[in-house]
Amino acid sequence: MYNRGKIIIGLVIFGLIITAPFLLNIVQANEPPEISLDTPVINQLSEKECVESADFMRSQHPQLLNDWRDQVVREGKTVYVSSSGKEYEMSLDNSCLQCHSNRSEFCDACHAYTSVDPYCWDCHGGGIAK
Repeated sequence: MYNRGKIIIGLVIFGLIITAPFLLNIVQANEPPEISLDTPVINQLSEKECVESADFMRSQHPQLLNDWRDQVVREGKTVYVSSSGKEYEMSLDNSCLQCHSNRSEFCDACHAYTSVDPYCWDCHGGGIAK
């Protein structure tokens, strides 16, 4: 155990190197984006509700949109019945983007913050500017 001091110093340096990215991320963490729901369609709605609750949409919208895609393309289903019993067309363009027409302030703000690059726009990017 003649190298005990060197081993301890080596372990401390190794620990710092391994934890450095996490420590730097804590220091450089960005504030979550402020989501804008200020669109003409949303402003005209008397009752502001999405196809599901806001909490559900924040956490589950990617899975919901994937399910919609599979059901429309593979099964030919085009109507979604929400948990409230209301029916919606399963369409990114004709449902979601009718209200959320401010893509850069709504969709892109969160996707950029979370470093997510969704492939929705590969098919649905037509007339919508990034």
